[in-house]
Amino acid sequence: MPVLSPTWTDERIELLKQHFEAGLSCREIAADIGVSRNAVIGKLSRLNLTRGRTVDDRKVQDKGLAPARMRKAVPRLQYEMLATLYGETDAPVVAGPIDEANRCSLLELSENRCRWPISTPGAADFCFCGNTAPDGQPYCAGHSRLAYRPPTRGRAMRA
Repeated sequence: MPVLSPTWTDERIELLKQHFEAGLSCREIAADIGVSRNAVIGKLSRLNLTRGRTVDDRKVQDKGLAPARMRKAVPRLQYEMLATLYGETDAPVVAGPIDEANRCSLLELSENRCRWPISTPGAADFCFCGNTAPDGQPYCAGHSRLAYRPPTRGRAMRA
């Protein structure tokens, strides 16, 4: 059975300290010593060698108030889709029935057809809506109302 030499010999530890004091990155130290970057990070941690903030600085900063939560921004494309479907007014949208006459298979889908799946993938009756979709949108107007709902009062309060 071969005898394994320890990863961190006294020479390697001394070299690690010298490189650390010289300001080399963990990746550069690892390449020079011949160990992994994670080994360097772990050994530096065990030796209590750190850069940047001290433990006292971190404790003082952590006791400060947390920054105020930023409101989640609605992605621009989603906003444009919602504006197109619902308009900029607060008038309720009347949802009519969705036409089922244009259903199609995956092979029959094209760029301007609704990609809303009907049934469960793999089932014998699985298909797609197939109605005409507005330019650049994946769903027809009826399915877009289901997919892109404007924020309700409850969801808006939680944000």
